[in-house]
Parts: sequence; structure tokens; C-alpha cells
Amino acid sequence: MNDPNTVGPAGPTATALAMLQEVLQTLFLALVVFGLVRVVAQNYRIEGPSMQPNLWEGQFLIVNRLAYRMGEIQRGDIVVFEYPTAPQRDLIKRVVGLPGEQLEIVRGQLWINGQLIDESYVREPGIYSQAAITIPADHVFVMGDNRNNSNDSRRWGALPRENIVGKAIFCYWPTSRWGPVGHEPHEATADA
Repeated sequence: MNDPNTVGPAGPTATALAMLQEVLQTLFLALVVFGLVRVVAQNYRIEGPSMQPNLWEGQFLIVNRLAYRMGEIQRGDIVVFEYPTAPQRDLIKRVVGLPGEQLEIVRGQLWINGQLIDESYVREPGIYSQAAITIPADHVFVMGDNRNNSNDSRRWGALPRENIVGKAIFCYWPTSRWGPVGHEPHEATADA
């Protein structure tokens, strides 16, 4: 006797349709996952020497695009942002000044609110100076670690927060530099 709740063997057309359906579902799921990953993270390639010796030309980084939607920008963060004078171009620099802070550079030494900031990661001492400024609300001051070879806030001013794409979090190429990106918190070393 036949059980009306059983399914008989599928013919070649039904098998081909089932396989096609599985392939389409897998492709759709892969596209959804890829899209979600791109919302959260994006990869970037370092171009130029402005962040040496900490980041080198040709390194590939993963940038967290949601870092500042869930948290605050910290001094020492390395950020990717749209270049204020050419928004189609992205740059990478270190945040050295936060909104409302007074920033001054004296013979290459960074002073925040009258305190000298220890920047042990800087490639070589700079010979530049900048008069004291107050960083506007919703802006940060960014500079490259290779201070004598960096196009940064010293040239074009404080960076609007809205220009920030995200926080660099991980280097995945070359494998010799594989690992988390170093975000160095600046510490005050002396009072003015």
C-alpha cells in the first residue's frame, strides 16, 4: 500500500532545479555576508611614507568603519579619512588633538593644553612650529608619524569628524607585519 505522505524519487529535471536553487541561495547568502562585512570593515593600501616607521608603503590594512559610531575618537588613533581638499582621495594619519583642546607645536614638540606630549613613535624630531590653536567642535587634528614628510592638519587645518571613514585596526599584508595596528595613546610628560 502506498503512503500518501511519502515523496517518490525525483526526476532529472527536479534534481537540476534543486541544485540550481541551492547554488542561487548560496550566492545570495554570500552577497549578503559580503555586503554586511563592507558596511563594518574596508581594506586600504598604504601609499607614501607619511606614517613611517609605524606603517609602510604597500601595507594593506583593515579599517573599522563603525568604530566611531559606537565609540569616541581617542588621541593616538590611526584613522582613514577623506582628504578635505580632495574628498575623492583617502589619507591615513594619527589623531593628535581632540575637539576643544589647545594645540601648539614648538620646534617639533607637540603641546596639548599646555602639556608636552610624549610621541615616542615619531620617526624623527621635526623642525617646524605652529602657533597655538583651539581645535573646533566636531574636528580633530591629525598628523603623520613621519612628521617631516606628511601632508596633514598643519597644512590644511583641523579635520572635520564627518570626513573620517574609520579606524585602522589590523594589517594583513605583508605577512611580516601581520597584526593589530598600534594606536599609541599620547601621554603628557611635563607642564608648561
